[in-house]
Amino acid sequence: MSLFLPQREASDSVAGAMTSHVVVPATEFVGAAALVQAVTPTWLGGGMTNPDRRVAAIATGQLGAFTRAQANDVGLSDRQLRSRVQSGFLVRTGPNTFRAAGAATSLATELGDLLLSLGNDAWASGPTAAALHGFDGFSLRRPFHVLVPRTRSLNRWNVKVHRSTNFELVDRERIDGLPVTSAARTLIDLARVASSEQLAAALDSALRDGLTSETALHRRIVALRRQGRFGMPMLHAVLAGHEVTRGGQSWLEREYLRLVAAAGLPAPLTQQVLTKAQDQLVRVDCRFPETNVVVELLGYRFHRSQGEMSRDAARMNALIADGFRPAQFTYAHVVTDHAYVVSATRSALSLAAAA
Repeated sequence: MSLFLPQREASDSVAGAMTSHVVVPATEFVGAAALVQAVTPTWLGGGMTNPDRRVAAIATGQLGAFTRAQANDVGLSDRQLRSRVQSGFLVRTGPNTFRAAGAATSLATELGDLLLSLGNDAWASGPTAAALHGFDGFSLRRPFHVLVPRTRSLNRWNVKVHRSTNFELVDRERIDGLPVTSAARTLIDLARVASSEQLAAALDSALRDGLTSETALHRRIVALRRQGRFGMPMLHAVLAGHEVTRGGQSWLEREYLRLVAAAGLPAPLTQQVLTKAQDQLVRVDCRFPETNVVVELLGYRFHRSQGEMSRDAARMNALIADGFRPAQFTYAHVVTDHAYVVSATRSALSLAAAA
């Protein structure tokens, strides 16, 4: 009997490097399910052939399952596969997938069989991926959620199929050999189907366990939100709530301060009240001491209402009237266009010094 220990192969979206590291035991990512085990079948006994050994080695890395194509590639013919199924040594789990008779089964192995049968362009996603990552509040259960290319037509019983036109390498991982969306992509996809409370618990556990970082998550949000994805506003609200409960500066402010420091620019003061507009205090995100330069970071908003645009215009006019030189940077600027943010800040400070 061999015991599978969960392994995670992840793509680091910040550094762009591929890393592998051991994650929590399978009992944690499948809730109360038993550890996934594979039983060496009797047909791999003393008289086993080299193709049998090779297919067993492949199955060991796939929760005990293998595909027809994999068996054919190592020398087992379709006739030999049929013979082993008829003899009761193999169990056919799908049109083109098999596993050893007597091997331990669980929801994890059932999911593995499904993903193998769907082919290389199907990945566990949403709540299913959340369970595999070990997010708080999620356990592996049916129906399974899978992500496939938008061009693929697919219907399976007890499977929720999601389609996407944007599914880059950075969004993909493997856990125990199972193809699964990355932690950051899983959080983004969860926003479409989970409640705000579930999403908040998932976010907290993903950051706590080091499965993703705020920077990686924000970069994927910027890359994917241009498609007008349903659920993004709720994810932004959960992110904002996470920052409020933690206290201190927002991630956007911290990232701007990091860019300024890395460029050798003076450190600004944050959250400064400078003037009034329509009987409301005007608080700016950053003010550079001994200058009239202030910076506003526009946050996560997709679209502003008419009322918000009116208030923002009044704030900007009040700052200009009081002699301040305001600069504004959007969420996308700070996340992806570092050179522009630094250049514009440096230019504003140079102009203020020359005035």
